[in-house]
Amino acid sequence: MNPDSTEKRIVLASQSPRRIQLLRIIGIDAEVMPSGIPKQIRSEKPEAVVSALSEEKARDVAARCPGRLVIAADTVVSIDGQILGKPKSPEEACAMLRRLSGRTHQVYTGVTLLSGEKEERFVEKTEVTFQVLTDEEIRTYVRSGDPMDKAGAYGIQGSFAKHVRGISGDYYNVVGLPLARLYDALKRF
Repeated sequence: MNPDSTEKRIVLASQSPRRIQLLRIIGIDAEVMPSGIPKQIRSEKPEAVVSALSEEKARDVAARCPGRLVIAADTVVSIDGQILGKPKSPEEACAMLRRLSGRTHQVYTGVTLLSGEKEERFVEKTEVTFQVLTDEEIRTYVRSGDPMDKAGAYGIQGSFAKHVRGISGDYYNVVGLPLARLYDALKRF
């Protein structure tokens, strides 16, 4: 399959606007079909969590569209060995951002490509370092509503970018899909 093709033979097992946009950057206009499985974390290891969740999503969606290539992904933020998911409240978002303030953390994205019997899975890790955040900066950002649907309570691609001191690894991984690695995997399909 040519990854540059715009045919809707590829299905994205997500309704994330960021992932849809990222696929379009590499020339893929996928059909969007989110998985209906509940997100259950069964491990404390971020790599294992994102790998398993992306596989579960891919299998769920592939069962509904046989013969098509399914791309599924899951992203988590980890600091001090603890996984930070999406905040459930503004208070939790503030607590996450306070914990990440002035520190380096890891962002893991697990990706599964599944088409019939052919499957490929990988995990990408990127390290992100924040500047020290004041309580006012945290409260202002949380009031914007932006952190509420994002792992670790921030979006690197938006207004929060001004607080990111450094990044080691794939920037797009932090946004939601490691594009270069995904593109290489798609070429094998």
